[in-house]
Amino acid sequence: MASVPAVLRSEWTKIRTVASTAWTLVSALVVTVALSAVLCALMKSQFDNLSDLERATFDPTLISFSGMVLGQLAMVVFGVLVVGTEYSSGMIRTSLAAVPRRSLFLFGKITVAALLALVVGLATSFLSFFLGQALLGEHRTSIGEPNVLRAVFGAGLYMALIAVFSMGVATMLRSSMLSLGILMPFFFLVSQILSAVPGAKTVARYFPDQAGAKIMQVVPEAMGSGDSPYGPWTGLGIMVVWVAAALLGGWLVLRHRDA
Repeated sequence: MASVPAVLRSEWTKIRTVASTAWTLVSALVVTVALSAVLCALMKSQFDNLSDLERATFDPTLISFSGMVLGQLAMVVFGVLVVGTEYSSGMIRTSLAAVPRRSLFLFGKITVAALLALVVGLATSFLSFFLGQALLGEHRTSIGEPNVLRAVFGAGLYMALIAVFSMGVATMLRSSMLSLGILMPFFFLVSQILSAVPGAKTVARYFPDQAGAKIMQVVPEAMGSGDSPYGPWTGLGIMVVWVAAALLGGWLVLRHRDA
């Protein structure tokens, strides 16, 4: 019977020896930091052209994470590959033979991947914040201002939760292609489009990415985004519920279906 430390070591070995998973984490960091830096520099140059409402609700912290819209997609790919590679390669049969306790196998995998995603997420959020503030010049804020540190830590946690949510979905669907075919359009297109449509915005604000992103916001109604029925921590809580539901679904599928 495999022990918990043995399972964790095994999952760590799988993740670090597969080049694609490592590169997706690097991509998440680089893309988020680079795009955020570009948009912060652009914001500084165009600040005087903003409307009165946009200047009044300007959130320098949130702007620092503007590259998250693309960086989170790399986290989606990471989460899907961590699980989906086992099925596409047929390794899942060997893994379950070595670890017959499927709950131990699944949550060992999720624990290792989630911790790695959290480390990368926090590195990304802190780098994005400090570089972004440097580029904003006189419009910047500091890490010591109220709620700023919460937002920076929250941004890193948000990225990790995106990865874990993707792992839960991939475990349910048992296919990398199918999981990516659903998650990528959902986060990049459906969620973004619906959040901009007045009639659908009420529903879209409870999507995992829209709700979780509130943790990165310091200024209420930032950049004229409008009022929200919940605050940063409630929004993160909504995202956690989505993640828990995805993990529960993945666990039920893994437990009751053959490899």
